[in-house]
Amino acid sequence: MITLKNVTLRRSAKVLLEGASVTLNPGEKVGLVGRNGAGKSSLFALFNGGLHEDVGEYYIPTQWRMGQVAQDMPETSQNATDFVVEGDTTLLAAQQEVTASEATDDYDRMAHAYMALQDAGAHDAPARAQALILGLGFKTTELTNPVNSFSGGWRMRLQLARALMCPSDLLLLDEPTNHLDLDALVWLEAWLKRYEGTMIVISHDREFLDAVTNVTLHIDAAKLVRYGGNYSKFEDMRAEQMALQQTAFSKQQDKIAHLQKFIARFKAKASKAKQAQSRVKALDRMEKIAPLLSEADFTFEFKEPANLPNPMLSMQGVSFGYPAPDDVTPRAGATMGQYDLTLFDDQ
Repeated sequence: MITLKNVTLRRSAKVLLEGASVTLNPGEKVGLVGRNGAGKSSLFALFNGGLHEDVGEYYIPTQWRMGQVAQDMPETSQNATDFVVEGDTTLLAAQQEVTASEATDDYDRMAHAYMALQDAGAHDAPARAQALILGLGFKTTELTNPVNSFSGGWRMRLQLARALMCPSDLLLLDEPTNHLDLDALVWLEAWLKRYEGTMIVISHDREFLDAVTNVTLHIDAAKLVRYGGNYSKFEDMRAEQMALQQTAFSKQQDKIAHLQKFIARFKAKASKAKQAQSRVKALDRMEKIAPLLSEADFTFEFKEPANLPNPMLSMQGVSFGYPAPDDVTPRAGATMGQYDLTLFDDQ
């Protein structure tokens, strides 16, 4: 399992996680959610070893194999099938060991190398790769096309196929649906439902998250909050929690106001001084409930212009129309008339 205990994670001076704890069990399909900039990609970097925790304890089984979609745009003349086959790191390592063993006279090593190559599925690797490629929307005539002959979106599909080709115990997917059409999306959902390892996915597609996840991990106020269920279930539970928090906060504020009113009224009165002091201590011991704050930190404003031209807009003899399908000139009868217009800054 993956465990984080009181983990603090920073990017430069920005604290993304502080005292965060969570446990993810083997085989769970996790949707990682949170507002933009909350630290989802940085948490992925912690999982894949690109970042290390600043404080706390982080554990992931050392024997786990990891699959992840590379974010770089591949530039290679290698054909699509061979490119995806190389995503199978176990097979690639076995092939390299075969090559190395053949350069020696160690026949025992060669025998073990060929056995490992067979166990890695070398005999059907091209067929498995092509099944992934076709599932993601490519045509059969494109299976041997050079990778760099495809557009950027199709190359990213090949990167996704390459990640799925990799035998893994943990699969990290960051916005995997960005370049997919509906057919490829439906195929990917079916494939991920059959995936037996642990999966963590970042996506803004709530329907996709609903289809493929059974746990939701929310980055909220630099903490990790785990919810059992897909994204829709998470929304329902979070809305309920927010309503309860707001109700509890309002009740506590009423109680605090009542105590403060009693203290202010009777603290100077000898007969009530002891009771007032008791309420002061009760107020100090009270664990304050935080108000419900919106996550959105985006604001904007329209600034007052320094000066305005006068007139603001002027048009003379303007014709309005629309072009014919195969022409850029106005279609006959489409002209709406000719107008003169002037707008001043006080209009």
